[in-house]
Amino acid sequence: MAEGPPAASLDAALARVGAAVDARVAWLAPPHDRAFRLFSGFSEGYPPLGLDVYGRTLVAHDHAEGGDEPLVRAAVELARRRLPFLRAALWKARKAAAPEDRRGRFLVGSPAEADRRVREGGVRYALALDAFRDASLYLDTRNLRAWARQTLAGASVLNAFAHTGSLGVAARAAPAARVVHLDKSRPALNLAKDSYALNGFAVRRADFRAADFFVETARLRRESALFDCVLLDPPFFSTTASGRVDLERDFAALVDKVRPLVGDGGRLVAVNNALYVSGADYDRTLEALAADGYLELEARLPAPDDVVGLARPGPAHLPADPGPYNHPTKIAILRVKRRDGRKATA
Repeated sequence: MAEGPPAASLDAALARVGAAVDARVAWLAPPHDRAFRLFSGFSEGYPPLGLDVYGRTLVAHDHAEGGDEPLVRAAVELARRRLPFLRAALWKARKAAAPEDRRGRFLVGSPAEADRRVREGGVRYALALDAFRDASLYLDTRNLRAWARQTLAGASVLNAFAHTGSLGVAARAAPAARVVHLDKSRPALNLAKDSYALNGFAVRRADFRAADFFVETARLRRESALFDCVLLDPPFFSTTASGRVDLERDFAALVDKVRPLVGDGGRLVAVNNALYVSGADYDRTLEALAADGYLELEARLPAPDDVVGLARPGPAHLPADPGPYNHPTKIAILRVKRRDGRKATA
C-alpha cells in the first residue's frame, strides 16, 4: 500500500474530517439505524477520502492510488472517538489491485459485527457492505428514494440496472402496484429480495430478473410492455455481449432503450453519475432527446446535503461542474408522451 501523506498533510486531512463531523451533529443522535455521509472529501477538503456511516458501521472509501492506509486508520480512529456508537469499520481501497481490497477489509470489528440493515423513511434496506465494491446502498440517491415513496403509489415500475434494488424497494413501499427489478447480478438481486422480506413485501420471482439490460429491454419492447415509471440508474461504464453502457459518451442510447417502455403521461427517471459529465452537458443531452416534443423535463432532484458536504472550505474539487445539479449524481425526472397514446396498466 502507499505510504500516505506527510504528517502536515495528514493533520490537515484529519482537521477537515473533524470539521465535517462537527457539521453533522444532528445525524449523530440515536437511533443509530440510519445511513449518512460523515465526510464528503470532494467538497469538504480532501478528495481521496469519503466516510459513510451505516447504522453502527463506518465505511471508508479510499480513492488514493493503491490505497492510503495511514490516513484511513487515522480517520477511522478520529471517527470512533467522536462517534462512540461505532462498532465496526470497513476500509474500501477503491483503486487497489486486489478485488478483496476493493470490496473491503475490516479495520475494526468483523463481518459478523457489521450492520446488515438500515432504516430510511420508515423503510428497511438490507446491506452487504463487504460484498460489492460499493456499500450496497447508495446515499446520493436518498432523495430519489423519498420521491419514489411519495409519488409511485399504485404505479407499475421498471427498476433498470437495479443493483441491490433500493430504488425499487422505495417504490414498492409507496406502495407501487408492481416493481420489476432488472440487473445482471443475481447476488445483488438477492439482496433486493432480502429488503423485501425485511418490509414484509411479497417476493415474486418474475419481478426479479437477473438478465442483460439490452436483451431484457428488447424483449419487453417486443412484448409491448408499458410501465408508469422507469427508473434508469446505470453504472458509469460496462460492456456485455449485447451492448455497452457509457455514461460519458452515450447516455442517450440507454434512454432510447427504455423510453418505449413508458406509458403515455408516465415518467422516466434518468440518473447520470459520471464525474466527467457536467450538468450543462447532461441537460443538453436531455434537451436533444426532448426535441421531438415527446419528453419533458419535469424536475431535477438534488443530492442530500450530507452527501454534497456540510463543512465546505471552498469550491468542490470536481473534474466537471455539475450545475445546475448540486452533485455529480445528476437526477432528472422526465415526463413521457407517446404518439399512440397508450397508457400503462398495472
